[in-house]
Amino acid sequence: MVEQPRVHVLVADDEPHIGRIIKMKLEQGPFTVTLAYDGREALELMESDPTIALVLLDVMMPYMTGLDVLARLRADDRWRHVPAIVLTAAGQEQQHKQAIELGANEFLTKPFSPKKLYARAAELTGVPTEGTGVPER
Repeated sequence: MVEQPRVHVLVADDEPHIGRIIKMKLEQGPFTVTLAYDGREALELMESDPTIALVLLDVMMPYMTGLDVLARLRADDRWRHVPAIVLTAAGQEQQHKQAIELGANEFLTKPFSPKKLYARAAELTGVPTEGTGVPER
């Protein structure tokens, strides 16, 4: 069996336990997860690591919101193509609309299903979900 290459995911969430849950779930598959705890740190990690293939952004974070980070990513040619999933506990319609307008590929409200998150991350990065026990969408 040929081992699948790892896909690098950046998770930016100021709640450490949420980041750990996401990291644990995604790393059950072919993902490697780097955690950031605020918007500024997320952008610094994007600057320093060109291998990031997917970004998960919490809306409410210190220094810069996830929507601010998303706007910066979409305005930069280096990151415009990187898929982004926006996570929020708020679930306000205005935030959802703004995230989609900024170019988010998905908007999930907390609490979210880790299986759904994994399936969507796999879909956005081209990772097969067959045989992983994770349902396809």
